[in-house]
Amino acid sequence: SVREYSKGITGAEIASSISPGLAKEVLSVTVNGEIWDLTRPIEEDSSVRLHKFDDNEGKHAFWHSSAHLMAEAIEQLFPGTKFGIGLAIENGFYYDVDPGEAVTITELDLPLIEKRMKELAAQAQPFLREPVTREEALRIFSEKGDSYKTELISELEDGTITLYRSGEFTDLCRGPHLRDSGAIKAIKVLSLAGAYWRGDEKRKMMTRIYGITFPKQKMLDEYLEMLEEAKKITAMRHL
Repeated sequence: SVREYSKGITGAEIASSISPGLAKEVLSVTVNGEIWDLTRPIEEDSSVRLHKFDDNEGKHAFWHSSAHLMAEAIEQLFPGTKFGIGLAIENGFYYDVDPGEAVTITELDLPLIEKRMKELAAQAQPFLREPVTREEALRIFSEKGDSYKTELISELEDGTITLYRSGEFTDLCRGPHLRDSGAIKAIKVLSLAGAYWRGDEKRKMMTRIYGITFPKQKMLDEYLEMLEEAKKITAMRHL
């Protein structure tokens, strides 16, 4: 359908104009083929699609934001951690982290990370997008001592760099993200593994932490039950 709005309208405001129910469920918006945060102003005539969790684009924003939430929790629990890349994947998300030589994150720490994520999610922290120059981005992450981020920034072109801030955590990221962490209602930190920085076996071995989140606890319960059933089937095949 064709609708007219004032210049600067956001995806969130478009959803609200259609129905309050849609406004509660929508997670991201595609504007002229590019996925955006719901809070970005639309400044020109555009083709717009709104995405809920049922859509891949909605899941991507949800799980990408959840990766940032997990990184924020890790930074609080393990001060001095350096961060590599955090991504949304087919089922959930992961973040590659380097806690330093003196600290090891183990399976025993996963419930602590999960608990802190739940506390942060409950605060409904907004995800704030901030375009920056390459010089400014390098300054921010150099001061933080995050060499993995400065390496990535050095390869980017000026005028294409954005940061996202949520709570006390700042990340180098293109987005898109949720409006705030309050949409993340069900959280499970699943496992960890080793992963070489940028897939290069000559580089640092980082700790990759996997998780999954949902907008409803029932959805998480059903997912975990499915995982258990899959494990049983696999075990039976090996008998």
